[in-house]
Amino acid sequence: MNTQDHEHVANCPAQPLDAQRLTWAALLGRWIEFAKSAVALPQDQPGKRLRQSVPDIIMLQAVWFALQHMDELSADERALGLDRAELLIEKHSDAIRSRWAADPLPAQVGQLITDAHEQLRRCQQDAGAAD
Repeated sequence: MNTQDHEHVANCPAQPLDAQRLTWAALLGRWIEFAKSAVALPQDQPGKRLRQSVPDIIMLQAVWFALQHMDELSADERALGLDRAELLIEKHSDAIRSRWAADPLPAQVGQLITDAHEQLRRCQQDAGAAD
């Protein structure tokens, strides 16, 4: 930061925290920590499956979060967003389930998949009611 930047920051009035950005920052921080911790997972088969599933888990969480804000989009953007969300949920859920095909999913991973599907259904119902 140069001197002009410091002066600009010093002379700007304090802005209230944006709760949405704060929520997103907290969520992002949580998942970054999760991704970092995946390196320390055991080298056994369950640890390997979970480590391989980190990108899918993060994507499902991101889609779930994005679905929370569908009402902020225009009707056309909402329809496209719902289609994309459905494809992403299916893709990443299927990838996770295929890794655990022979064993039960970890409870929290299964709950994340359920939560993403339920949030998508709620948004689809809300979109249908608005039409």
